[in-house]
Amino acid sequence: MFSSQSTHFDLFGLPDHFDVDAGTLDQAYRTIQAQVHPDRFTTADEAQKRVAMQWATRANEAYQTLKDPLKRGIYLLGLRGIDVRAEHNTSIAPDFLMQQIEWREAIEDAADAKNVGALDAVLAELRDATRIRFDKMTGWLNSGADQPAAEAARELLFIQRVAEAAVKQIERIEDA
Repeated sequence: MFSSQSTHFDLFGLPDHFDVDAGTLDQAYRTIQAQVHPDRFTTADEAQKRVAMQWATRANEAYQTLKDPLKRGIYLLGLRGIDVRAEHNTSIAPDFLMQQIEWREAIEDAADAKNVGALDAVLAELRDATRIRFDKMTGWLNSGADQPAAEAARELLFIQRVAEAAVKQIERIEDA
């Protein structure tokens, strides 16, 4: 079947590269699922059913990782020996930390004023910041500049959490 040591990229027959063709990934995922889906093993013995379930689960996890650009970047960095989410690695540029504080204060002020428009404006700014960092991360990953790519990935994780906070505030205001 497949090797348990293979990477997510190997599983789908893709090169270990940040840029992934979504159509090729989707097709490879469907092909693998057709081979290992538990419904194909209803008459098999328990061991075969268990193995099929494990491979179907692995294919799902690999697909979800490679489908999401941030998860894919973090995974690729992990393959290159860099743990973006490492507890001890909190190095973020001071100007980015200040920007994050400003975004959080803007969210808090807008939430206190029940101003959904202001929260939408912060979300728009966060989308722009996300796009810029994704462009940088993509270039760095493709050129092998892993450390700056890891820094961009960490910043993207922070931006993602700030955006989630803004969305929660919008939902809170709209539900009130």
